[in-house]
Amino acid sequence: MSLAPFDAAPQHGPRPLPLFLQLLRSETQGAPERRAAAMAGLAAYQAARRPRPRRPMPVVARAGRATLRDYGDAGTGRGVPVVFVPSLINPPVILDMPYRKSLLRWLSRRGVRPLLVDWGDPTPADRAQDVAGHVVEMLVPLLRSIGEPAALAGYCLGGTMAAAAAAHVPVRGLAKIAAPWRFSGFGDEALSRIDALWEAAQPTCEALGLVPMEVLQAGFWQLDPARTVAKFERFARLDPASTEARAFVAMEDWANAGAPLTYAAGRQMFDDFFSADLPGRGAWRVGGRIADPIALPCPTVEFVSLTDRIVPAASAAGLNDRRELRLGHVGMIVGSSARAMLWEPLADWLTALPAPR
Repeated sequence: MSLAPFDAAPQHGPRPLPLFLQLLRSETQGAPERRAAAMAGLAAYQAARRPRPRRPMPVVARAGRATLRDYGDAGTGRGVPVVFVPSLINPPVILDMPYRKSLLRWLSRRGVRPLLVDWGDPTPADRAQDVAGHVVEMLVPLLRSIGEPAALAGYCLGGTMAAAAAAHVPVRGLAKIAAPWRFSGFGDEALSRIDALWEAAQPTCEALGLVPMEVLQAGFWQLDPARTVAKFERFARLDPASTEARAFVAMEDWANAGAPLTYAAGRQMFDDFFSADLPGRGAWRVGGRIADPIALPCPTVEFVSLTDRIVPAASAAGLNDRRELRLGHVGMIVGSSARAMLWEPLADWLTALPAPR
């Protein structure tokens, strides 16, 4: 899987497009001018020019289909080694976006040696590998390959997985960023929608051995359908050459890309996490051990957004060092206030970690 931030395919648009158009009709019923504006924005997005993909950073370790890419300063290996664990959903390049929005490249100039996990593209042959299997079979071996204890920083579901990995291999510290743990904190209404989505998609996913990105995208849209339409209305009014328009295209390309999940990972996420809340109840076993971020012997911190519509603050693990901010789920990584509210506090925390004994 390339770490290039843009899909190289010639067609760009929401996945799946028919479902988006159905949502558009529903949200703009009785407002033909809004529907026309959103369609104009969609057409402008599809026609927007994309820059050349960035050259992928060097691979320093492999474990199965997963790789570890080194964002360290000019390959010197200097700085605190920090393994960044992205979600299984959407590509990992959210941590390395263009237009001066790359958290990893910024950290590499602040005394940190960022190492990014790329989960790769699963196939139906990987259908039995659940979320715990990703941790034990890929993430833990990647951590051990470094040769010294590294810090862990996990974003979204990657933070959930990083917390589980920290119980299997010594780490300097764990930073969870917008990462769910107590899934009951999503609330009854959201959990009911998620359950209905999985009930409808599960038979097809089981037959495929994979959970297509389209299934997950549909779930995201249901969280805030009005905003999904409004952002294309707004994009129609932007100058295509503006920084704001280029950043929008980069973000939409990221949001509409991504490999499928293995069937077992999707089943565990929907059934064991959202439905049964095994992590939040202290019952999620990973490699034969109960995963519990509060019981870890290393320093821990969690960055929690009080305005996150995707991972609500109530779903956080409840670590003693809890940093609250008011940015969206993606905005806390790439938004205009991300550097002051997340990047700098995270860099300070990482570089203050004690050296391993």
